[in-house]
Parts: sequence; C-alpha cells; structure tokens
Amino acid sequence: MRDDRVSDSEVVYEIRVLGKLDPSWSDWFDGLTITYQNGETLFVGVVADQAALLGILTKIGHLNLTLLSVNRLDS
Repeated sequence: MRDDRVSDSEVVYEIRVLGKLDPSWSDWFDGLTITYQNGETLFVGVVADQAALLGILTKIGHLNLTLLSVNRLDS
C-alpha cells in the first residue's frame, strides 16, 4: 500500500491573526516568516508536526491575538 501523505516535516502552514506583530518575533515563533498587511499579521513556514503547530497557536493565544485562520499549504 502506498502512502501519498506529506510527512509532518514538510508541512507549510499559513496562520493569520488580527493586528500587527513585529517580524522580530519570528524566532519565538519557531522561525516562521512574519509579515503585516491590511490590518493582519501573517505567519508562514514549515511546522515540524502537530505538537509544534499547537505550540504556535498557544503562543498566539498567550499574546491575546485574535486568530483569523490556519491553513495548511500544498507543498
């Protein structure tokens, strides 16, 4: 049986939050690229696994940022 799923180490996510977060926070967010446009902050990058994704979302919550979307991008 062939498994066509992408391994967790190759998954790229795009996470959007309301408001502005400076790109200097990138290291705290596991090296995700942080950009700001039109009132939203966009995090994009490879997320190691589901535990890492949960950690990133927890950090967003701790900063009291409003989560707008989480999208898994095709690799």
